Amino acid sequence: MIVTTTNTFEGRAIVDYKGIVTGEAILGTNIFRDLFAGIRDLVGGRSGSYEQVLRDARETALRELREAAAALGANAVVGVDIDYETISTGSSGSMLMVSASGTAVVVR
Repeated sequence: MIVTTTNTFEGRAIVDYKGIVTGEAILGTNIFRDLFAGIRDLVGGRSGSYEQVLRDARETALRELREAAAALGANAVVGVDIDYETISTGSSGSMLMVSASGTAVVVR
């Protein structure tokens, strides 16, 4: 399945619009990851644990997006937008939400 942020495909025609599709992933972080990320903020450097969580969440959201498009009979998704949000759960940590949305289409 072709997934793109653009609204068209170079050299291919969109022959049918199936509708808007979405995929979401909400992943929890934990107190230890938050603690080590806080230390990284103080001393500098990248937070590999958070980067991995972001990658996992993005891939989950995009996989759900592709599955939703396939269920509608589409073979591509155009105009994909990926959003990242954090949801605070108080003193117990935070959650990371990644959502992907686009238009399921049939291309030839």
